[in-house]
Amino acid sequence: MKADKGKKAALRRKYHVRKKIFGTPERPRLSVFRSNRHIYAQIIDDTAGATLASASTRTKGLRDQLPSAGNKKAAEIVGEAVAKQALGVGIKCVCFDRDRYKFHGRVRALAEGARKAGLAF
Repeated sequence: MKADKGKKAALRRKYHVRKKIFGTPERPRLSVFRSNRHIYAQIIDDTAGATLASASTRTKGLRDQLPSAGNKKAAEIVGEAVAKQALGVGIKCVCFDRDRYKFHGRVRALAEGARKAGLAF
């Protein structure tokens, strides 16, 4: 029962955030997913339903240079990697979708890494 309440609360928070954020071709959505071990980021054009760029701690190029995948430093590196891919595709400005997570810790580190690499949001 208690786990079910937690899942419902997480979905409610997710829908609360997502009803305000929509990715367009001019300004796609930078979506973040966080698990206990890894962090994933992708840039999505919601009108076309396509992923334009993505990076995670499980990506081959990043996996080798990270001693641990579940910390803030790894999240910052993933943010920089997704920003470099986005700039390579021609995306300079995105809207940030934190999903159901608070904007602190690893989610904030990913956002700061993306900003440091040149993405605007």
